[in-house]
Amino acid sequence: MARRPRSKKPSKPSSSGGSRGKNVARQRAEQELPTIRKKIDGLDRTLVKLLNDRAKLVVEVGRLKRAAGMPIYAPHREQEVLDKVTSQNDGPLPNRSLEGVYRELMSGSFQLQQPLRIGFLGPPGSFSHLAAVRHFGTSVAFEDLHEIEGVFTEVVRGHVNYGLVPIENSTGGGIVETLDAFLKHHRDVHVYSEVQLEVHHCMLAQCEPKQVRRIHSKPEVFSQCRHWLATQYPQAQLIPAASSSRAVMTAAEECAKAREIGAEPGSAAIGSELAAQLYGLKVLFAKIEDNPNNVTRFFVISRTRAQRSGDDKTSIMFATADKPGALVSVLQVFHGHGINLTHIDKRPSGKQNWAYTFFIDAAGHREDPAVSSAIREAATHCHELHVLGSYPRSKRVL
Repeated sequence: MARRPRSKKPSKPSSSGGSRGKNVARQRAEQELPTIRKKIDGLDRTLVKLLNDRAKLVVEVGRLKRAAGMPIYAPHREQEVLDKVTSQNDGPLPNRSLEGVYRELMSGSFQLQQPLRIGFLGPPGSFSHLAAVRHFGTSVAFEDLHEIEGVFTEVVRGHVNYGLVPIENSTGGGIVETLDAFLKHHRDVHVYSEVQLEVHHCMLAQCEPKQVRRIHSKPEVFSQCRHWLATQYPQAQLIPAASSSRAVMTAAEECAKAREIGAEPGSAAIGSELAAQLYGLKVLFAKIEDNPNNVTRFFVISRTRAQRSGDDKTSIMFATADKPGALVSVLQVFHGHGINLTHIDKRPSGKQNWAYTFFIDAAGHREDPAVSSAIREAATHCHELHVLGSYPRSKRVL
């Protein structure tokens, strides 16, 4: 009886073939990389020369501005430069990368023309600090002014050139401390520009995730991470802090004390990556916010007015006259002039019960004919009306 031929099992691919391919690729890389790197080195030399040629022109700009008493930081010009750079970009670098390069170039330009001091709501590592660094770059001086009111007063006194304050959050709404500060300082400061920052919360600690027992942060931050915390750390103690950066400082201090006595570090905080770098914590989990599109808008405030950019906003504060339909009348004025209102908020006036001051943002510059006419007409329906500033509309989220 004839034997059946045995079916051959498919042979496994030899690992030596994969290794041989990698060796060939490695040899090719070792041959070609020096040539490519030599070209990069040549381009770097050219870039450094061109950047310094640009810097020499910046120094001349600074000389002319100082002689004319013109401000060194001009947001309309910044907007113009970034728009030109991105419009000329054919890749492969993304626009965001080029914008980062040019923001640092402009930061260095400030230093060459006239050193700037920027006041922000601290402590260092706060999202206000992060927004200030990303907007103004690393070549300016930053001053932790502890409170939003302090940012306003130091700008008014001239102790800092500009201040950066949060005005609204896409999740939490208006920032009442900033609105209240405008009630007090609207005659002395102007909104000079606006900044938008993506707010990404991170879990920070010096221990392993399973060791976390206590989590520090600002109550609003806990609210913005509610679902993530309920899922990942339902048993952890949530400890409120005055700010997210203060929470990171506290967690770092508790971890240091635990190490000193040989105890298990169980403290963590929710804050920014910048705070982690400043206070020596590591990022356990990034982007833990429930809303991934959480954005905070900031105002840069100044003692001078911003120039028109061609794509501007105007912020206005007003208290309506004591008559029926006064608020509706004000809003209808802007509607009648074809002006879009992009934001509205209110605060108690502080002068009498149940009287309110309203804050609006209108598309356009105060010097635009339609906006100027609307402001004059709206004022006839108001007990008082103040233009807080006209400034370039922010087109980019940092």
